[in-house]
Amino acid sequence: MDSKIRILFLCTGNSCRSQMAEGWARHLKGDMIEPFSAGLEAHGLNPRAVEVMAEVDVDISTHRSQRIRDLGDLDLDYVVTVCGHADENCPVFPGNTRVVHVGFDDPPKLAANAASDEEALSAYRRVRDEIQDFVSALPESLVATPK
Repeated sequence: MDSKIRILFLCTGNSCRSQMAEGWARHLKGDMIEPFSAGLEAHGLNPRAVEVMAEVDVDISTHRSQRIRDLGDLDLDYVVTVCGHADENCPVFPGNTRVVHVGFDDPPKLAANAASDEEALSAYRRVRDEIQDFVSALPESLVATPK
């Protein structure tokens, strides 16, 4: 492969799901994918996301939450929206960029009524593992119909 596939993982706040996806893509597919993550807004990096990713030796602690406009004019191959809000409000991208929606549950919402920190973390772990499964299947899993 001459060049890496450039993928942006997009969510609402770039605090959890898109950060996990970028981390997994760097960790598992860094030889073929150049990943980025951003949000429609910037909500700050979620500490529980950092914690559960560290449990599987994927360090996202140096990532920062950023808005899509903070990325500038990237030439992207794919934009993967990882939440419904980002899918519904996804901006139009220039050129041949394909937008694919792959929704994942929101860990903070799943953990909101947890009785313990361990119960809350289990919600993050479930979503982390679902994102890992998706990223592991890249780039073949992107053969979806563009929007």
